[in-house]
Amino acid sequence: MSNYEPHAWATAYFEKCRNAQLPTPLNLAPDLSDAELNQLFLSMLSSRLLDLRSRLLQAKGQSFYTIGSSGHEANAAVAAQLRVTDPAFLHYRSGAFFIERSKQLPGSTPIYDLLLSFTASSDDPISGGRHKVLGSLALAIPPQTSTIASHLPKAVGTAFAIDLAKRLQIPGQWPEDAIALCSFGDASANHSTAQGAINAASWADYQHLPVPVLFLCEDNGLGISTPTPCGWIQHSLSPHMQTFSADSRDLNQVKLAAQAAATFVRTQRKPALLHLKTFRLFGHAGADAEVAYRRKQQIEGELEQDPLLYASALLLARILHTPASLALCAETLDQQIARVADAACSRPKLTSAAAVMQSIIPKPTTLTPLPANAPREEVLNFDKHNLGKAQHMAKLINWTLHETMAQYPNAVVLGEDVGKKGGVYNVTSQLVQQFGINRVLNTLLDEQSILGLAIGLAQQGFLPIPEIQFLAYVHNAEDQIRGEAATLPFFSNGQYQNPMVIRIAGLGYQRGFGGHFHNDNSFAVFRDIPGILLFCPSNGHDAALLLRQAIQLAKQQQRLVIFLEPIALYMTRDLHQPGDNLWARELPTLDTPLPELGTPAIYPAAGASQLTIISYANGLHLSLQAQQQLAAQGVAVTVLDLRYLIPLNIEKIVAALGSEHKVLIVDECRRRGSLSEELFTALHETKPVFYQLQRLCAEDSFIPLGAAAYTVLPSVAQIIAHTKLLLPQPVLATSSSKTTLSKELP
Repeated sequence: MSNYEPHAWATAYFEKCRNAQLPTPLNLAPDLSDAELNQLFLSMLSSRLLDLRSRLLQAKGQSFYTIGSSGHEANAAVAAQLRVTDPAFLHYRSGAFFIERSKQLPGSTPIYDLLLSFTASSDDPISGGRHKVLGSLALAIPPQTSTIASHLPKAVGTAFAIDLAKRLQIPGQWPEDAIALCSFGDASANHSTAQGAINAASWADYQHLPVPVLFLCEDNGLGISTPTPCGWIQHSLSPHMQTFSADSRDLNQVKLAAQAAATFVRTQRKPALLHLKTFRLFGHAGADAEVAYRRKQQIEGELEQDPLLYASALLLARILHTPASLALCAETLDQQIARVADAACSRPKLTSAAAVMQSIIPKPTTLTPLPANAPREEVLNFDKHNLGKAQHMAKLINWTLHETMAQYPNAVVLGEDVGKKGGVYNVTSQLVQQFGINRVLNTLLDEQSILGLAIGLAQQGFLPIPEIQFLAYVHNAEDQIRGEAATLPFFSNGQYQNPMVIRIAGLGYQRGFGGHFHNDNSFAVFRDIPGILLFCPSNGHDAALLLRQAIQLAKQQQRLVIFLEPIALYMTRDLHQPGDNLWARELPTLDTPLPELGTPAIYPAAGASQLTIISYANGLHLSLQAQQQLAAQGVAVTVLDLRYLIPLNIEKIVAALGSEHKVLIVDECRRRGSLSEELFTALHETKPVFYQLQRLCAEDSFIPLGAAAYTVLPSVAQIIAHTKLLLPQPVLATSSSKTTLSKELP
């Protein structure tokens, strides 16, 4: 090759092979056949040379990721003991594992695929040029973008889902005897997400629930610059589960430990830990200068412990190569990788925002009607004395969940207290009695595990409906939504999806039960996550329809939907005065048309409208009270219920406003970071001169206990006062102008 340029380490390695300057093998590997040893060596060497090639390409501005697998390559021997149908959630240092697994699928081109990923080519078969990830649909490797343990909960969820599918006799993505593997580093093992996932697996196993997950800890003794205390992994993780250990310098030992671990997990359907001693070579990444925090002698000493050198020595010891043929083999492979790199560098890149974003939202498909295979009399027989009567929102959501579970045999409800207790507000009441403990899962108290389980269920083909008990609790686990569930379609170029409906009880105005953890009025955490939907009903009729629509979108379009339920309106039956029952609704029939996605509900003015109030949830309830009081003063206002909060469909909102140019936005969330900011800006951008806009929001405060809560939340009186600010002159109440609204609200 005229332009061939080896990395300095590669040149030195070729010379070591040629001169047989290699360490003495720790074991002559009697359990490894010659063919196995040769194959593992080539996977390990390929991974190493790819790491080095990536660094050379980065120096030329052609590669963009240099966190490599150097020193971890013995994980190839773990891959060899697993099946291509075992889902694997890989640490970013598991490159050799990826290459070795590729050899189980004829026609695979791992070197080219990885180089396309390194060079951010749009031809990259997994991410389409969006990120350097180890992933492949065909190889059952869902991509992970930054595995600081955030992938462990969904690996546990996937393992649980494999056996759940078997119990429910539902076909899944993975075979019935598959096991899930997740690899991670010793530093990541300290993360609360890792500890939570391992605890969840152990918690389930303690109750004799099958969780066939193999935790592979690739222990190199360093978290970037922070050393892991000697023996810490055994001390912290081994007590939780059966543990198998191996030194990556001894491929025979790695094979036997991986084989034993995989067999144990596969046959016993229990979690296990495979602790693999590795070495981190060449720093954390290309920009990491190890000499700033490690002694030169340490760095040089670990270079001498390189597992690849020991594997090379084993080939010579078993006379599978001569020194000269080994050097030639390595140099030839490096030249081949260099040629493939040249080809990869010439492949197209993403060049437009549209191309980058096309995988955020699954390709839309025509939505079909919901199945009508759930006779209401049978499904809701447990509550037959209430059927045909107007009910509050919590009851109608509960009935809709019953219908959903009957319509979709793969639907699973999961969360804290969703079983016999029926949830804190009885929204999941009687579900477990009707559909059983395999479809209504009482989880441990850990939101990370709940959402990780939901992701795993979705990966296996279930329709998960996880419940987060209170809105504030989601912050304990928001990365499972932001960094895992929502990003997977983007970083897999739409090949993997996480369809689910996440039910969350939240928002303010609760009486007698407060504090900001149970009376939280901020969902800003969801507002900047691309691709998700957030529905928020204000009444039971809409709640039933929107929940059906959320299920339909998750099932048929693979969407991730947040279903935010206003707690203060769960049991509300009245609107204007006690006993008027104006907020109670009847359950819509299954053939009731669903709203058009993004369309607000309109509560028209009694007369020619002078102003429109836009709100949602509790703010909508208050705004309708204000609407009646304003009507009594001769002021006619229209009220819009947004219902669909993320993303806002501004075109549909503008269409609902019509010719109305005076607009009051009533937002029960905080002034800073609330939906009102986006709505105000979008309306102004759409018609910059046309609209006269005002905002009424909650104060930038947490919500206190008791009556003090209402000092920081919007009120009916404030809505009326802000409405009058938008009117051309003071409005005086006169007896002649009094009007009343019909008791039949749309």
